[in-house]
Amino acid sequence: MNNDILFKEISQQPELIRKMIMDERNRTQSVVDGLKNKFKYIVIAARGSSDNAARYAQYLFGAHNHIQVALATPSLFTLYKESPSLSDALVIGISQSGQSPDIVSVLFEAKNQGCPTLSITNDTKSPLALASDAIIPLNVGTEISTAATKSYTASLAALALISIAMADDEIHFAEMCNIPDYMSQVIEKTLAQSEKIQRYRYINHCMVIGRGFNYCTAYEIALKIKELSQIVAEAYSSADFQHGPIAIVKKGFPIVLIAPTGSVFKEILKFKDQLENLGAELIIISNHQDLLKHSRLAFSIPQELPEWISPIVTVIPGQLIARQLTIEKGLDADHPEGLSKITETI
Repeated sequence: MNNDILFKEISQQPELIRKMIMDERNRTQSVVDGLKNKFKYIVIAARGSSDNAARYAQYLFGAHNHIQVALATPSLFTLYKESPSLSDALVIGISQSGQSPDIVSVLFEAKNQGCPTLSITNDTKSPLALASDAIIPLNVGTEISTAATKSYTASLAALALISIAMADDEIHFAEMCNIPDYMSQVIEKTLAQSEKIQRYRYINHCMVIGRGFNYCTAYEIALKIKELSQIVAEAYSSADFQHGPIAIVKKGFPIVLIAPTGSVFKEILKFKDQLENLGAELIIISNHQDLLKHSRLAFSIPQELPEWISPIVTVIPGQLIARQLTIEKGLDADHPEGLSKITETI
């Protein structure tokens, strides 16, 4: 049965991203034009899924715009009341609701220090939006299900539009326009595999591994698995995982490996060999057909998918895996126990 709200919101993503690309490009270009020569690096304030979007921004702006991106430490601005200097920074707040006081406080302090501020939010009248010089709206409609799906991919798309505007990059914009079709293909292919996910209904823990642009995807998929299915899922880069945590891998240990082709792919292949030798049970998301053959459960993504936009697509199998595990466990996919849609922290 696909009558839950979460499934509906996952399925909305292709068309919402298509609309965002078309509707927000000119606004984004205008915002970026107004920021020229006003900053030397970027600081991003975010929590939860939005923080995972910020991880994407670190690779995106670093690789395509040669801009260093730092993640803010909001408690310094609130609980410690010791705000660091933000001199020469563009400060971006990312939040679906725009309600969390700690994120808003970072942008208020940035304005007090004379920094340009920008918010990426679904609520253009929220405190975060009102604290910002400029807004990139997500325009995904009300996200009813507690777990963020469409607001997460829209946040990634907003960051991609900003990067493209900064670089005046028509080639990357043309590639971005293919994302909705890629997303639709992946939703269809993943749903065809849904019944096989029941194999993992009794697991208590798993690891989710990504690297490079998909470091953020590992964190977002792990978050979705945890908050929906109550399985302890931890995220790592393949590099960090080898510095100690790999010791826990034994025969049958479930690992989700995010491995689209690109700059880190050769390293991921070597890492896969290590995991196989240790007896790990691999669930692989990739567009490399030979690699997928090494997976107990394989999720295929389009072969032509460029690495830099792959996180907007590779997260979808993770969203659907988390949803299906939740259903298999007899839990409520729309309203996970112990969670609320809007979380306000200080």
